[in-house]
Amino acid sequence: MRQYASLDTLLTDVRACRACSQHLPLGPRPIVRAGPGARILIVGQAPGARVHASGIPWDDPSGDRLRKWLGIDATTFHNESQFAIIPMGFCYPGRGNGGDRPPRRECARLWLDSLLEKLPEIQLTLLIGQYSQHHFLGVDRKPSLTETVRAWQEYAPTFIPLPHPSPRNQAWFQRNAWFENEVLPMLRERVHQLITHGLRRAE
Repeated sequence: MRQYASLDTLLTDVRACRACSQHLPLGPRPIVRAGPGARILIVGQAPGARVHASGIPWDDPSGDRLRKWLGIDATTFHNESQFAIIPMGFCYPGRGNGGDRPPRRECARLWLDSLLEKLPEIQLTLLIGQYSQHHFLGVDRKPSLTETVRAWQEYAPTFIPLPHPSPRNQAWFQRNAWFENEVLPMLRERVHQLITHGLRRAE
């Protein structure tokens, strides 16, 4: 793993990455955001086509729902001094059967450890979807995403596993009302605590 003098230098190299360009139907456009003082890390799957076009992470209906879950507005969400946003795959992987393809594995292998090393202030990591949960929780994750999310207390306060906020998951939300009733209030409180502490420290 190459050693970087600063997060900015590392991010410059990440955004210039072309390691799997031949596999990307719209070409490479790594979408990663982070600041060295960020306290909350969001690890999703990979950008969708709309996010690829805008270059803004979670700039879609899934992002709208995620921000509602967190109880924050878009300005706060995109504040790099508070939130780092690093998906498992940095570029739009293209469409597959029934949705987008899985995130490319090259991103985590090439860049993830270096990025995490440059984010020493992270207090909470939100693991959105099965790919991030598999990577970060390993053998500690449950047999299904639903069981993993329901067992959130086993991973908190360092990690909180979440389902993907995609509108395609509406049926899951309806079947699992406990998520909104039990998990989201805790999530909002934890995020609010970290943001408030970060703002006080910056004053």
